[in-house]
Amino acid sequence: MNQPEKKDNPNKIEHLIGVMSGKGGVGKSTVTYLTAFALKQKGCRVGILDADITGASIPRIMHLPRYEMKVCGDFICPVETEQGLKVMSISFLVDNEEQPVIWRGPLLSRAIRQFWGEVLWGELDYLVIDMPPGTSDVAITVMQSFHLSGFIFVTTPQDLVSVVVARSMQMAERMKVPVIGLVENMSYFICPHCGEKTSFFGQEETARLARQFGTELIVQIPTSQEFARMPSDGLDLSSPLVSAVLDKLGQKIVEKLG
Repeated sequence: MNQPEKKDNPNKIEHLIGVMSGKGGVGKSTVTYLTAFALKQKGCRVGILDADITGASIPRIMHLPRYEMKVCGDFICPVETEQGLKVMSISFLVDNEEQPVIWRGPLLSRAIRQFWGEVLWGELDYLVIDMPPGTSDVAITVMQSFHLSGFIFVTTPQDLVSVVVARSMQMAERMKVPVIGLVENMSYFICPHCGEKTSFFGQEETARLARQFGTELIVQIPTSQEFARMPSDGLDLSSPLVSAVLDKLGQKIVEKLG
């Protein structure tokens, strides 16, 4: 069982899952939220650690208002949502979400360690970590300092993206962190009028990545109104498409990790 570094820390976290990609703009934070919510729907106790310090977007995606951080004894209290998800992000500590975080690598890595060891997560089955894009200092800190159960890699079906994602997957391989699987975002387009499914880029790149690293494609997330409106309107749980993605994502992770 994973225990934070600080002595006498009451946190008991069974599995740490990193959500990572080689580059920004592929929907990594969206997949982090969907992963956490999917696991919550499976009856698990779940938290989200927003490790993308310089590009934090989890609070906006989850529609969390400005939050005044509270102290719980020697620890910081995370935000707890109506769905029961515990969340920690740098966005809760700055004056406004558009304020840039201009920190060098060592300070970013220190903040991540504090989010891990000085936040009162309590007992969780899964802590999902929204990683920064690329193979920076923060990624190295997480891989070296935390006992990760594995990474979910987010990609889109394009040649350039798959090449960059492959670099991050090789990094995880060299750091001996397991790969849970791939999530392909913006996989295809569903017409809101006729429901026709169209693949703009084809599906070969992600399948090739999965074969190359001996893993599987967990789920394909389409470009659709339900997912496109999520940052502004929230997660539409009445949508069969959203429900299907959540069910498959949660089921695959639980099968792999328990």
